[in-house]
Amino acid sequence: MALSPFHLAIPVYDLVAAERFYVDVLGCATGRRSGEWIDFNLFGHQLVCHTVDAPAESQPRAGNAVDGHDVPVPHFGVVLDIPTWTRLRDRLLDLKVQFVIEPYIRFAGEVGEQATMFLLDPCGNALEFKGFADIEGELFKA
Repeated sequence: MALSPFHLAIPVYDLVAAERFYVDVLGCATGRRSGEWIDFNLFGHQLVCHTVDAPAESQPRAGNAVDGHDVPVPHFGVVLDIPTWTRLRDRLLDLKVQFVIEPYIRFAGEVGEQATMFLLDPCGNALEFKGFADIEGELFKA
């Protein structure tokens, strides 16, 4: 199954910190840019960080209970094969990244078993990275 890359634009209030995070922490390459936005290659997908004003006050993050964890909503991320997910997990652990939900195996032994981890970028955007042994066979199973 060949998927088309997605395009996602997200708000950031510190473009310099966002660039450091997406390049130095996640390993993204940069593309086009201006003084107010940067394109990133997020595992083959186009992520664009657009500068916005800093939030006036911190809003409590919504969550949803999934597999015993409070999953941040909204969030976005990428589904990876297990070897790529494992390399990213190890990179993040080596960098001592703070996780919202530590890397673990969700739905172990069930349909849809997956590796998962959640973290925040410097501007509070929640990201989830999932790993499947068989992406095509498992991704959309009911």
